[in-house]
Amino acid sequence: MKFNLRQVRIAVLMIGLLLLAGGSGYLLGKNQVRLNWENYQPQVTIERRVPSQNQDVDFVLFWQVWDKLSSSYLDKSALSPAKMVYGAIQGMVASLEDPYTVFLPPEEQKQSREDLQGSFEGVGIQLGYQNGNLAVMAPLSGMPAEKAGVKAGDLILKIEDQDTVGISLPEAVKLIRGPRGSQISLTLQHEGKEETYQAVIVRDTILVPSVEVEFKEFQGKQVAHLKLTRFGERTDQEWQESVNKILAASPKMAGVVLDLRNNPGGYLSGSVFIGSEFLTSGVIVQQEGADGRRETFSVNRRGRLLEIPLVVLVNKGSASASEIVAGALSDYDRAKIVGEKTFGKGTIQEAEDLPGGTGLHITTARWLLPSGESIDKEGVVPDFEIKLDPEKADEDSQLEKAMELLVE
Repeated sequence: MKFNLRQVRIAVLMIGLLLLAGGSGYLLGKNQVRLNWENYQPQVTIERRVPSQNQDVDFVLFWQVWDKLSSSYLDKSALSPAKMVYGAIQGMVASLEDPYTVFLPPEEQKQSREDLQGSFEGVGIQLGYQNGNLAVMAPLSGMPAEKAGVKAGDLILKIEDQDTVGISLPEAVKLIRGPRGSQISLTLQHEGKEETYQAVIVRDTILVPSVEVEFKEFQGKQVAHLKLTRFGERTDQEWQESVNKILAASPKMAGVVLDLRNNPGGYLSGSVFIGSEFLTSGVIVQQEGADGRRETFSVNRRGRLLEIPLVVLVNKGSASASEIVAGALSDYDRAKIVGEKTFGKGTIQEAEDLPGGTGLHITTARWLLPSGESIDKEGVVPDFEIKLDPEKADEDSQLEKAMELLVE
């Protein structure tokens, strides 16, 4: 089953869950192996034939290695045909050297779905890479990692005693997640700091609403602080409930602060839905394929917050779909952008379910702002660049500036 935008199923996949680095061997061709599944237990039937579209590829080496391992490897109990097949497929996909194009075995596929559904057991961080190093893209608000002092941009040097050099995202997620009440020790390094620190975190059930609204008094006026943490499966419903609360208080409202900080993205369709809340018409995002053709996605509903003053908050943890929304609102001068430059992810992945609970996520296009500008690796630059002071954790100068702009 494929997910595409017309069916509200193309996903701008969350970086922290769907990156995959490493892997080896990419000579296994399509139709080279057939997987049969009974009660979700993999059984593999090998068909030693070369697919017609790959006749210029010599598969003899692959089968030589396969047979040699099967006959000569010391620990026969370690030989798992299913794992060997998964490893070969992962290596084939990794040969593209695109960290967003990934093959996910059942456990990793399950984890990616759990995050979009907003329920899992762990510490509450979104993972990514900074210059090839495992990093915290965003700690989830109110979750154990944030309470332990973990910050966006922190490098994760060790998970327990395991060094993270060369670790893939699925491997890291598997190590960090665990039963509620259990402990995990992470060795981290704040961005720009030389010294490291250790965080011992007690895992918990992570049930994270994707939308929350809080009303704040500022200089005698009321401001709605509307926080959007991801573009997931429940976002549309939660968003409408929050908008209802804002509309009920609108006569007293000076404006809305749309907080996209530490929002790693999610479904592309969600960015169109949210953008349509604030724009009367126009293109929200353009999609450019490998052939250079562009497809545009425009406002697709009548929003209910079209006239209310708006400021958008972003930071380096804002990525993917959240960058689409911030960039579009900026392009149309609908909102001022406050905070820090965003992550800079400008490609689109199409997600496909495969047999046995596996999944394949393929980079199929890049997205562009309404202006035609790409933010891939560049990010969205705020109108007012403000960095939070790590020594003043109880102060939020970015939110203060956003509210100031609304009431001035």
